Amino acid sequence: MRRSEAVAQPLVDESARGAPAPALRPFVAWYSGYRQAGVPPAQHRGLPSPYLTVIFTLDDPLVIARHVDPRQPPGSYRALVGGLHTSPALITHDGRQSGVQLRLSPLGARALLGMPAGELAGIDVNGTDVLGALADEIVERMREEPDWPGRFAVIDRMLSARLGGDGHAVSPEVGQAWRLLLASGGVSNVSALAAETGWSDRHLRSRFREETGLTPKAAARVIRFDRARRRLQAQATSGQQPSLASLAADHGYYDQAHLAREFRELAGCPPSVWVASEFAERRGGLKGVVPPGASRVFRNVQAARDGAMAGSFT
Repeated sequence: MRRSEAVAQPLVDESARGAPAPALRPFVAWYSGYRQAGVPPAQHRGLPSPYLTVIFTLDDPLVIARHVDPRQPPGSYRALVGGLHTSPALITHDGRQSGVQLRLSPLGARALLGMPAGELAGIDVNGTDVLGALADEIVERMREEPDWPGRFAVIDRMLSARLGGDGHAVSPEVGQAWRLLLASGGVSNVSALAAETGWSDRHLRSRFREETGLTPKAAARVIRFDRARRRLQAQATSGQQPSLASLAADHGYYDQAHLAREFRELAGCPPSVWVASEFAERRGGLKGVVPPGASRVFRNVQAARDGAMAGSFT
């Protein structure tokens, strides 16, 4: 090989998923580690979900080309914290990306971030703006570890040390309403939630939004969408061929048109476009969902984080 020829970068394609320390489990659902290098540059949508976004990077910064709030300029982040949202972000990479994402419940924002999730609604901020020097310290300590269990252990130790007494507790009524919404898959209505908590509809809406960043109705919409999107993702990557009509019926939508409309509003594109751009080529598409000829795949790290088993990408 001539000296002038570029040396191909070795392919790296890893992911791992881990449970947080017991003290953190009321607040964090799981950790998802990811590392890719030598893959084609790509972009994907960061979709609404019932979790806050907390990412600590490893080798390269996280690049957001378009935030959920279009008034925010694009940016690069060593560590990032983002609130609940109802529109997609656009994330890009140049062939390399790595880090650990935490699935943080909005009920855990006070305990771990020192503020209610409502203060972060619809925005992304530098980790240091919320966690101070701790954000950079977590990144540096993780980089010293040779494997995913060691990196997860760093986060366990450093975040567990932030937990204090009851000063960061969420009101029992808001906590109850949030858990009922999750358990119902986003199909509970506000009046039923208010009746369970003993509050009026108006008071529940106000306190719920202040705490989580979304009204109960908006949160139910996001939870329902997240469940439907995850099932569509699982089917796309496993070779199943579902119909949007059955997906809609199983997840509380009036009909297929309702699901498609909600998907366009929350994901920024129809279900067929999302599947085609992020999963279709890997499994050959979905019957009745992917349009003919639409089969460009993106190695979707968010999706891999959502469904990965330790040590491998789906």
